[in-house]
Amino acid sequence: MKKKWPVPRPTENAALRAIDRDNRHRRPRQLAPVPALMAALVDAVAQQDREGICLSSHRVVRAAAPEVAQ
Repeated sequence: MKKKWPVPRPTENAALRAIDRDNRHRRPRQLAPVPALMAALVDAVAQQDREGICLSSHRVVRAAAPEVAQ
């Protein structure tokens, strides 16, 4: 068996172009409204759910400040 070294892999630019081609026809996903996300954060804090707190707090920031999401 003949070895090929190094294994050919797409470059970063090729991977980014492929993602761009795939996402060109898709609309960006709409985030939930901030009050709904804040309610989820309050529920997570009340239940002492650390993962829920982290997830909902990050989503609140992304919804409230769109420039952060980029």
